Amino acid sequence: MAASEPPSPASLSDLVEIMGRLRDPDGGCEWDRAQTFETIAPYTIEEAYEVADAIARGDLADLKDELGDLQLQVVYHSRIAQERGAFTLDDVMAAICAKMIRRHPHIFGGAASSPGWEALKARERGAGEDRSALAHVALALPALKRAEKLQSRAARVGFDWPDPSGPRAKIDEELAEIDSAATPDERSAELGDLLFSVVNYARHLDVDPESALREASARFERRFRKVEEIADKPLKDMDIEALEALWQRAKKLV
Repeated sequence: MAASEPPSPASLSDLVEIMGRLRDPDGGCEWDRAQTFETIAPYTIEEAYEVADAIARGDLADLKDELGDLQLQVVYHSRIAQERGAFTLDDVMAAICAKMIRRHPHIFGGAASSPGWEALKARERGAGEDRSALAHVALALPALKRAEKLQSRAARVGFDWPDPSGPRAKIDEELAEIDSAATPDERSAELGDLLFSVVNYARHLDVDPESALREASARFERRFRKVEEIADKPLKDMDIEALEALWQRAKKLV
């Protein structure tokens, strides 16, 4: 693709060619040539979050850009793998196409109905792989989301409370254990157990804890900014009573 060509219309093959030039040992970009799977992975996660953020904001123009950034990550990883002789982008595309067809036998095959995504995934796991109900829950997931997925997996095999009262009681239990913790390590462990219990309680209430916390953070940000706006002096110069009064005013305004 010549440098004088307009940026659009373009295709995936154009992006592949651009990445090839950036990674070219002879005349490529020094920064891009230096990257590895490990150094690029954090950007891949970040771009996925930025896609989700654009969706949450209803910004379709931004979503278009963020999807492009995420697609770049797929091309980037595929290029590194190709250089190592592992696989190519074509292999990636072939694998996902085959997987989608395989996991929809009621659409692309003769099955009357689908046995379910998780059941199909379980069938694909080899005999030598991890057969636990908790297998393949990604370590890189956000902590709240990973806790929820682990709990949901355990629940599928019957390891779960029958109703919300069980996880609700665990919250009180974990709070008491934090109060009785004797060392910083114990407090950290018990606080982790408390957060895990809160996630479990949210799951039983059919509330997505990740979304709930994100919305709570957004509310806090809006209200704190309002506190800063209506305060008549620096917040650091106010006592707790004055700060609380400002907070209550802010809650009524935003």
